[in-house]
Amino acid sequence: MFSRSIVYSVAKEFAYHRSRTLNTLLITKCTISARNLAYSANLFRPTTSDSENKSVKIKTKKVQTRIRMITYNLDLFSNFATNDSQSKQVNFGILFDVDGVLARGSTPLDPAKKAMAKLKDANGNLKVPVAFVTNACNRSADKARQIQNWFDINITPEQVIHAPTPAKLLKEFHSKHTLVIGQEHRKEIAADLGFTNTCIIEDIKEAYPLLDMVDHANRAKIAEGNYTENPNFPRVDVVLLIGEPCRWETDLQLIIDLLLTEGKPNITPEDLFSVPQIPVIACNMDLVFMAEACMPRFGHGAFLLCLESLYKKITGRELHYKNLVGKPCEITYRFAEHTVSKIAKQMGISKPIKRLYFFGLYTPFFYISDNPNVDIVGANLYDRFIKRKDSNANSIDLPVSRLIPESDILNEQTVESCHSMLVGTGVYKFKPEDEMKSTSDTIEVYHGHRDIAHEPELSKPHKYVHDVYEGIDYIFRKEGIEGN
Repeated sequence: MFSRSIVYSVAKEFAYHRSRTLNTLLITKCTISARNLAYSANLFRPTTSDSENKSVKIKTKKVQTRIRMITYNLDLFSNFATNDSQSKQVNFGILFDVDGVLARGSTPLDPAKKAMAKLKDANGNLKVPVAFVTNACNRSADKARQIQNWFDINITPEQVIHAPTPAKLLKEFHSKHTLVIGQEHRKEIAADLGFTNTCIIEDIKEAYPLLDMVDHANRAKIAEGNYTENPNFPRVDVVLLIGEPCRWETDLQLIIDLLLTEGKPNITPEDLFSVPQIPVIACNMDLVFMAEACMPRFGHGAFLLCLESLYKKITGRELHYKNLVGKPCEITYRFAEHTVSKIAKQMGISKPIKRLYFFGLYTPFFYISDNPNVDIVGANLYDRFIKRKDSNANSIDLPVSRLIPESDILNEQTVESCHSMLVGTGVYKFKPEDEMKSTSDTIEVYHGHRDIAHEPELSKPHKYVHDVYEGIDYIFRKEGIEGN
């Protein structure tokens, strides 16, 4: 038999749910139901003397029926509340390049400050899941701290995707003895990617002092007999190129030595032209980049070009990359999608992410006719990859070096489109009417990597905006989001 306390508890549950909705119809239903329950509870006061009375049994049955109806309504309301909550959630994410889009050097841009303010809610939290994608090679924690200080927002290191970051997916190599090429913090960066057994070029030089003959100081030591070899130094299984080194000539010589000897350069190969090549992973293929100088500077792509040319000149064969990582390769944008989806879940967003917006730069150089725009090209490559994958899995035709590996750490691929947003706050102030037009005198020069085909149409963005604030305003209007 039901007691008044049970009836009142159901009424209380209704009042709680009523306070959590703005739906007029359900407010009315909850109010009426709560009143009816209270009324029934007041009528229903069974005693020992009349417990067998027929009228009491009828009242008991009515209360039971009413509670069942109210419980059913509560279930309906619960479903509505869940659906209503989900309907207010965003189902898109935003990706930002950093230099030129959000900052110039170490100084944040004013439009970026306004954009980040627009992305924050009343409590200072981001309303939309975001990530930052750069082809630089730094420690993610350092960059996250810098962005956080620029805009007074909470950013975690996992939201910062540097050129090497997607190498976290290459688990098959993480335990292998890996030579890491780069500059500062290279072993620390490799460890953060998951590589547990690494060495650097200085270790190779020390183990095999006879190899580095471009270093004249080392030549003098060899001539004096002042050196010791280490034949027990373990074979190098993988070469991981995360960035250009300081002394290219030394690194080029020793990497070629490792490639020609399967990672053991104290053993002369019997047939130089049939030696299997050990895996090479390269991060960031940018031929040049813009710094403080008036002309572009050589980037990691220039170092890769030297390595490829030397290897082919010596062996007659193309250097094969096991993986290319960094913009504009699809693996970087797939990892960015994974990151945005992960951040969305941490924000309490249960909807799958369906759209990505990527803010990048237009960076032509005055002495070339090509637009080496890795940001826009990369976003458009990923957009094409998604749509081909959705329409027909068999139509995805990527070079081996650009294949996205299967990985159990990746969130499900749910994005249906990747919109490239081109901003005009970079080194070059872009205007749509300034797009380069080919003439009969134009020399077509492609500065992209050889494993990425030259497709000029991929340099065209989905949307031009003057700065990132204008871009965020456009996205909010397009997505129906209220801004500040």
